[in-house]
Amino acid sequence: MTMPCKAGTDPFMQQNDLFSNTTKQFFDLGGGAEILYWKNWMGAEQAELMRQLIKELPWQQPEIRVAGQNIAIPRKQCWYGDAGAQMHYSGKTFLPLPWSPLLSELRARVVRECEHDFNSVLVNFYRNGQDSVGWHADDEPELGDKPSIASLSLGAKRRFQIKHKNKMLDKTDRTRLNFELGEGDLLLMCGSIQESWQHSIPKTQKLVGPRVNLTFRLVHKY
Repeated sequence: MTMPCKAGTDPFMQQNDLFSNTTKQFFDLGGGAEILYWKNWMGAEQAELMRQLIKELPWQQPEIRVAGQNIAIPRKQCWYGDAGAQMHYSGKTFLPLPWSPLLSELRARVVRECEHDFNSVLVNFYRNGQDSVGWHADDEPELGDKPSIASLSLGAKRRFQIKHKNKMLDKTDRTRLNFELGEGDLLLMCGSIQESWQHSIPKTQKLVGPRVNLTFRLVHKY
């Protein structure tokens, strides 16, 4: 399934689901870059789900190469997926762990909702406001052309920032978005967004609780 996020011309569509507390919004960023955002998609079950993931997953804090130095990433993570869904970045190869029953069930639910196929998931554990991820785009060759990535956020809300790679365009309000993601929110990035845009989770001095984020991806074999 390689459908766009949403067919139509309204760049900022909002739709309320009459059968839940979920609100779905569509953002057309121009140039084929699109975002779909389901607020409160997971609902009340998200808190117990996060507790299970924190307890059960074999969390790691790998080092990456930055400016000639090995530095531990400021968060914990796990990589799961189908056999062969391995990723390469910062000079390292990450082999997927086999799907756990809980993660397999979550993948099926996200695939149904987003109408996109995913064969892997990167699970990040932000322990407090000092855990973060810097500006980047998910544009690794293994993800192919115009990848669709679904992000499910559990626990405390954290600011998810999006900006245009073109610094001149980034100076306009239209080309910088902020989402407060957590408590079961689901966000789908698709189209050309990874080509022209970057995203981050910045550090915060606020007292915030733990957050678990799952980004589902479709890895191609290169």
